[in-house]
Amino acid sequence: MSAPREWIPAGAASIAAAVREGKVSATELVRESFDRAASVKAGADGLNCILSSDRDSSLRAAESHPVGGALAGVPVVLKDNIATTTLTTSCGSKILEGYTSPFNATVATTLQQAGAILVGKANMDEFAMGSSTEFSAYGAARNPIDTSRVPGGSSGGSATAVAAGLAPIALGSETGGSVRQPAAFCGIVGVKPTYGLISRFGLVAFASSLDNIGVFGRTVDDSALAMQVLAGDDTTRDATSAPRPAPTFRTDSRDLTGVVIGKPREYFPESLPAPMREQCDRAIDALKARGATFRDVSLPHTDLALPVYYIIAPAECSANLARFDGVRYGMRIAGDGLRGMYEATRSKGFGAEVTRRILLGTYVLSAGYYDAYYRKAMEVRALISKDFTDVWASGVHALFTPTTASPAFQIGAISDPYEMYLCDLFTVSANLAEVPAMSVPIGRVQGLPVGGQIIAPKFGEADMFRVAYALETELGVEAHR
Repeated sequence: MSAPREWIPAGAASIAAAVREGKVSATELVRESFDRAASVKAGADGLNCILSSDRDSSLRAAESHPVGGALAGVPVVLKDNIATTTLTTSCGSKILEGYTSPFNATVATTLQQAGAILVGKANMDEFAMGSSTEFSAYGAARNPIDTSRVPGGSSGGSATAVAAGLAPIALGSETGGSVRQPAAFCGIVGVKPTYGLISRFGLVAFASSLDNIGVFGRTVDDSALAMQVLAGDDTTRDATSAPRPAPTFRTDSRDLTGVVIGKPREYFPESLPAPMREQCDRAIDALKARGATFRDVSLPHTDLALPVYYIIAPAECSANLARFDGVRYGMRIAGDGLRGMYEATRSKGFGAEVTRRILLGTYVLSAGYYDAYYRKAMEVRALISKDFTDVWASGVHALFTPTTASPAFQIGAISDPYEMYLCDLFTVSANLAEVPAMSVPIGRVQGLPVGGQIIAPKFGEADMFRVAYALETELGVEAHR
């Protein structure tokens, strides 16, 4: 029996069911995934979305996978900052080139226990610092919709792998929009959970108070199934893990009667291009058609989110990346004494964007500047979080906004760091407030996919997915492909 090519657009739940029923084997699906990767040129000579893979290892895993799991036989791709014992974990950096973790991340183990098969580690902006996957030490990843354009970042390789059909599900990480923005650029679904819902054990830290592991899926149901598998208490290994009962995110309901959705005015400025506004209006009409009521709301501190984020995130990154010094693991470059070795290793191992953020973070944490910058930023972060709390208290169940202000841009088009940071304009607030948010495809602008963002209260993923299912159903799953 040969695996049917229809598995590529098929949902993860359907694939797993077919495996459980013996209609197709996990081995055949793995072969199909690797064949697909070859046909779309997923490697460095093409999309450059996969940094490491091992066909034989994946086939061996397929032969012994748990047949009864929720993701039985489903090929998955992990971002290359999620630790695995079978494939290297480079974080897109030369300083960890060839490094293999001695342990698996919790999410990697959980996926394995659910029957999923790891088929590759995905390209990314170095240490997850970027919005385009152009800052990878191993070259830029490319958008499969238009290979002259970026797939978004920093989880661009994971988004590309799903959009190109290598796997129906991939994992990324999110610190300020690194799952939702690539999902929007590549025309797929991307989910950032509530902070603490999915264990971060085994995720290489960037900014610990902001980092999340997120999910990419070709459809809302793919992402809901993956989230359902991954969410759970892991407090013995991750102190920030939330001890909560097993969630249920998948639903057959597409009715939004009684659901109040807020439209925050700060996310629809006059500068928002007309084509983007038109697609958002189309999505809003689709949600209204399913019974939702819309209400204009305000998140008054939104304009402060980006500067706050670019103080807090670099500060935490400068502390987290201090461990990469050439002593314990990764690259080591000889120098004049211990200090010389530190300087040589870090100078050659880190790229320009990582170096920029380490320097910025070290500065804002230094004596005389900590109170003026980092402490003040944390105070404003609390105000941003309160904005969301006040909206939820007013009876709003979810928010709808654009995910990005534009579709994917050309590779090399943005050279100014500040302009690149503006790519996170609509996404960073959810990370600062620790609330769940997701991007769902809502149409195309200039032939390129764009996403609509749904934001919910903390641990309100069930309502968020309810809105997403309804939106996808009304617009049509294939309307945005």
